[in-house]
Amino acid sequence: MVQDLVIALVVAASAGALYLVAAAKIVKQYERGVVLRLGRLRDEVRGPGFTMVVPGVDRLRKVNMQIVTMPVPAQDGITRDNVTVRVDAVIYFKVVDAASAVIQVEDYRFAVSQMAQTSLRSIIGKSDLDDLLSNREKLNQGLELMIDSPAVGWGVQIDRVEIKDVSLPETMKRSMARQAEADRERRARVINADAELQASKKLAEAAGEMSAQPAALQLRLLQTVVAVAAEKNSTLVLPFPVELLRFLERAQQSAPQSPALQQSAPQQPTPQQVSPPQQAQQQSQSQRSPQQAQRQPQSRQSQPSQSSAVPARPSRSKPLARH
Repeated sequence: MVQDLVIALVVAASAGALYLVAAAKIVKQYERGVVLRLGRLRDEVRGPGFTMVVPGVDRLRKVNMQIVTMPVPAQDGITRDNVTVRVDAVIYFKVVDAASAVIQVEDYRFAVSQMAQTSLRSIIGKSDLDDLLSNREKLNQGLELMIDSPAVGWGVQIDRVEIKDVSLPETMKRSMARQAEADRERRARVINADAELQASKKLAEAAGEMSAQPAALQLRLLQTVVAVAAEKNSTLVLPFPVELLRFLERAQQSAPQSPALQQSAPQQPTPQQVSPPQQAQQQSQSQRSPQQAQRQPQSRQSQPSQSSAVPARPSRSKPLARH
């Protein structure tokens, strides 16, 4: 009798342990539990922690409430300006209503993925190529609205949608590269022309300043020669400018003569040293008219007097040797 009682207690304890194991459920912090009792939804959504259900009667489904990152497969499409492209994206969403995510849709992940692919193809057909490449923020917002509208009834909230990459055909890439190169060349020419215009204005101002001082032009020429000669790998042919000769001539005329040059200059004969033939010649020149005096060549005025002429030395000839 005691043995039967002990066996009954053991069986009851085992059954109770099995019941507890089957009825006890653990819901994690980032999850919510949806209970279906005999196929009908219970109003109460189980929160995180320990919970109990009726084994064989209740069915607990756990729904993840974390943000899900789902890549959207690349979609081929034709833009509004008839360019074939291949676009892929990524979508971020989370469940905000666990009961709707279980009851309203069979598999909310698959449904969101298919909706994202359909919306992405629709966005490609409505946009131009330039918008896909440069105006992605606007396209992302439009794509988010298109996916979020049906997902609200599923208890899913779309946080963000981003277009990852836009693949173009090789011919289109080459055409865009040529277009970009031509645009950069155009801007380079415009900048170069603007620089030439500014440089010409500055050179005109510099020329006006140098025209007042001719020596500045010669100094600028010498600076250019120094800059070119610094390379030491080329031959420099420098023409001798006429302005430099004129500058040196004016400098020589304006410079005072040194005492050594004044001593070496020929002295004019005094009236006492003039011979009688020279006096007669001077009297005849004074009697001429002023017009005849002006017609005389200036070379006669620069001829030294006969008294200042140096007598030639007699040449010494060697006697011829007789053979």
